[in-house]
Amino acid sequence: MGTRALRRPYFFPLLLLLLLCGESPPVGGCNEKRMLAMLPRCGKTFAEKMMKVEVWKWCNLSEFIVYYESFTNCTEVETNVVGCYWPNPLAESFIAGIHRQFFQNCSVDRQDWEDPPDEILIPLITVPVLLTIAMTGVVVWRSKHTEQVL
Repeated sequence: MGTRALRRPYFFPLLLLLLLCGESPPVGGCNEKRMLAMLPRCGKTFAEKMMKVEVWKWCNLSEFIVYYESFTNCTEVETNVVGCYWPNPLAESFIAGIHRQFFQNCSVDRQDWEDPPDEILIPLITVPVLLTIAMTGVVVWRSKHTEQVL
């Protein structure tokens, strides 16, 4: 009985600490209005940081990746503080708005690669395979006939 009495006073503070510091969302659920009121602070901070970057460098991610990471972390923290999960549709639409504001003129200059026609592709595959087989055969044949040469 003596040990139980000693452990009991520590139980409630530990439980309270676990409840206060835990990762679970609040019992009230997601407060979307509060989240939408808090997210613009992240956008404002990101906009202030982006003003330090020259406009013609806005399409070069390496120029502002630290600012963007900070923005993303801010939206995640603010979303979690109000009991919402991240990402969620409202947070994503806010982030998309920031993208439209800063990156709408960034085009994706990506070249679409296609396979060459079969007339070119088949010889490009078969010639190295046949050469490998032929060279392996020559090495094996030569290793069996080394005594005759010496």
